[in-house]
Amino acid sequence: MSVSEPFIRRPVATSLLGVALLIGGALGYWALPVSALPQVDFPTVQVSTQLPGASPDVIASLITAPLERQLGQIPSLSSMTSTSSFGVSAISLQFDLSRDIDGATQDVQAAINAAAGVLPRNLPYPPVYAKVNPADAPVMTLALTSDTISLRAMSDISDTLLAQRLSQISGVGRVAVLGGLKPAVRVQADLSRLAAYGIAMEDLRTAIAGANVSGPKGSLDGAQQAYTIAANDQIGAADAYRPIIVAYRNGAPVTIGDIAQIVDGLENDRTGGWYQGTPAVIIEIQRQPGANVIEVVRQINEEIPKVQRSMPAGVKLTVVSDRTVTIRASVHDVQFTLVLSVLLVTLVVLLFLRSLRATLIAGVALPLSLITSFGVMYFAGFSLDNLSLMALTIGTGFVVDDAIVMIENIVRHMEDGESPMEAALAGASEIGFTVISLTVSLIAVFIPLLFMSGLVGRMFREFAMTLTIAVITSAIVSLTLTPMMCSRLLKHSGDEWQVPGLAAVSAGIDAMVAFYHRTLLWVLKHQPATLVVTFLTIVATLGLYIIAPKGFLPLQDTASITAVTEAGADVSFAEMQSRQAAAASVIQADPDVISVVSVIGGGTVNPTTNVGRLVLNLRPRSERNDDITRVITRLKRSVAGIPGMTVYFQPVQDIQISTQASRSQYQYTLTGTDAAQVTLWSDRLVAELRRDPMFRDVSSESQAGGLRAALDINRQRAGQLGVSLQGINDTLNDAFAQRQISTIYGQANQYRVVLEALPSQQRDPDVLSKLYLPGTAGAQVPLSAVATLTRTTAPLAISHQAQFPAISLSFNLAPGEALGDAVNEVKVIEQRIGMPGSINGLFAGDAAEFSKSLSGQPWLILAALVTIYIVLGVLYESYIHPITILSTLPSAGVGAILALMATGQDLSVIGLIGIILLMGIVKKKAIMMID
Repeated sequence: MSVSEPFIRRPVATSLLGVALLIGGALGYWALPVSALPQVDFPTVQVSTQLPGASPDVIASLITAPLERQLGQIPSLSSMTSTSSFGVSAISLQFDLSRDIDGATQDVQAAINAAAGVLPRNLPYPPVYAKVNPADAPVMTLALTSDTISLRAMSDISDTLLAQRLSQISGVGRVAVLGGLKPAVRVQADLSRLAAYGIAMEDLRTAIAGANVSGPKGSLDGAQQAYTIAANDQIGAADAYRPIIVAYRNGAPVTIGDIAQIVDGLENDRTGGWYQGTPAVIIEIQRQPGANVIEVVRQINEEIPKVQRSMPAGVKLTVVSDRTVTIRASVHDVQFTLVLSVLLVTLVVLLFLRSLRATLIAGVALPLSLITSFGVMYFAGFSLDNLSLMALTIGTGFVVDDAIVMIENIVRHMEDGESPMEAALAGASEIGFTVISLTVSLIAVFIPLLFMSGLVGRMFREFAMTLTIAVITSAIVSLTLTPMMCSRLLKHSGDEWQVPGLAAVSAGIDAMVAFYHRTLLWVLKHQPATLVVTFLTIVATLGLYIIAPKGFLPLQDTASITAVTEAGADVSFAEMQSRQAAAASVIQADPDVISVVSVIGGGTVNPTTNVGRLVLNLRPRSERNDDITRVITRLKRSVAGIPGMTVYFQPVQDIQISTQASRSQYQYTLTGTDAAQVTLWSDRLVAELRRDPMFRDVSSESQAGGLRAALDINRQRAGQLGVSLQGINDTLNDAFAQRQISTIYGQANQYRVVLEALPSQQRDPDVLSKLYLPGTAGAQVPLSAVATLTRTTAPLAISHQAQFPAISLSFNLAPGEALGDAVNEVKVIEQRIGMPGSINGLFAGDAAEFSKSLSGQPWLILAALVTIYIVLGVLYESYIHPITILSTLPSAGVGAILALMATGQDLSVIGLIGIILLMGIVKKKAIMMID
């Protein structure tokens, strides 16, 4: 008894099982989470620490290095990069794909605790970590604007209310408040008046810190009543600081108001944000690695109206960008393609079978197999994404083949005079082995995909599994439901599909068959020539594979662009603000740009003060004539005329591999033990890459041209005058580092008191001559008496990779150039300029994953061939038949690579998967021919 016989003889049970599969698949479809791609994010954690006023080299030595020593010992750490900039240390940790991010964060916290003993004690905040990839685009960007409320008040609302509420949402990795920070009281000392009164900056700091305190005061417990003790020891408003007495001169008190200006401001006044040219507080929400974008954004959208109701009147909260809009659109397009494929396949079946009943049987088997796959995908933990839907779309051809083979064989028996029931039993029994062998051998093609390593392997594992599920489901349906329906629906005659023009179609099909018959006879008569051609196609396939341009992943048009603006390393904040506004204005004028968000100011988002960031939202692709690459080309021409400003554009992609936010798509990092040598050779390599026509937008993360006012302290002279080095350091810190000297404790937040010199006295190094230091017996000693000022240059940021000095280069490719050729060209240029072995170069991000996938491509194809041969040999119990079947593959390989080259496409990871699928299709046809 064949496998199909029980199902053919029990039509009711078989039909109900089919209905059950249909219902289960439909339920699974509606329960599947939606995403752009399978969840393949590397577990990534960023550790950030702030020490306002500290230079990059101080940050690197006091904060970054101690943390790196501890963090570098965490197991399964695959990459550690850091950037030390003015006042900020940012360390990015990327772990192996197999590492659980929650376990990794526990190790990160333990490492931070271990380093705490050697970190500076005057950190305003301890190091904090976030489960987020800093290079990943935000899933949603919000803008807070108001015509009635100050930026300071909006910053307070954002930090106290909005950021706190959104951070509680599951899957949110970090909520960054940009363009405005926490409110603060800023005490701006007049250095000239301090000198006139003979008061040191440290005296002012001590007076403020002593006047604003908070702590436990106890309670009173009487015979009948109890009291808690409170005092007005907290000072919250700027005006309340003015009457505080700092010192007495000639018997008269000197108050803070006499020697300083006190204003209600922000913790950091060297940052700014704009939305559509209007000052705004920008809220960027990033997801945790592995969190579903659609689900995270859904929860955010549910929370936004609740938060909006809690805000004061006059505050407008605008959703600037939403990553899920393009994700849903792309998934919808693939869903439409899947439905269209089913309809087209059914129509082709109808044209060739020319039987409405036979087409109905195949038309039932096809969607039933695909819908059932959704149910299995749900239990496997997959998602409804572009790759899984693409697998089902491609699978329509595989799925319908099984049904057609079964139907054709049953019809052949009916043409021999057998009844539909007899034909179904005999035909299913005969063809059952063929269907099983087709299925098993087809699954064998996908087995190598399941063992691909790295991010590419993890990404396409779901693709291969989905296609395998569809193929297995198709085989089950073809062996059960299809022969049962044939036994009940097929008839010997009277089922021909008669429509006008069908005779011409039939004649065309008959002519094709006749032509095939003639060519087949010729081939059989000239077997040596055919074997020679087969050998030549093998050689041609290998040759074409070697010379074919190779890429990684196709560029997506997500209607979103991030732009990095860069001015000279010596640019002031005011000038940077002016140039940033000019760039944003020019970009906003482009007809395809809907909105522009602009942010400047150093921090974890922008590493240095001469670098800004723009977020551009474009019109949907259906409303644009140009794709995103042409839009970027147009925008580059528009901003080229802005003096002193370079703008780098990069389209937002759904897959973000790198942990460094770069200016261009591909990154290359140089490391070594000598920072000066790394800088030297990175400059030479950048110069060569810019001269090479293969590369575009070549840039370096090195910021070596920053101006520095260096003080050479005469220690002997300082000792004679009673000036300590600690006193010099404290005075400079008080005057120029935006030093946070006291804390104001509010009901819902804490605010800082910031001490600094007047803004007008922080613009030129010559002001240092006006600074006085406490000396012997309280005498005021001018700084110029113990130190000499020298103007030099210094880097604005110091980067490390795996604790070694590093500089990252980034580049785009010229139109028509392949990533594989660029990777080889970089190595050739390194040899040409004579870069020493002490400088190590390695690709990062997309380019690094491409290099890994490129080295594994030949082995992947070879593994697929060997697997197919072994499976076919087992099925046919023959060493020869598998070779016969595999002999059809070279011609398909030649055609596939020639098609890619003719259309100007790279042999990317997607193309490689297509070739492997083509191997399955060709092999399937060969098996049917042999059987």
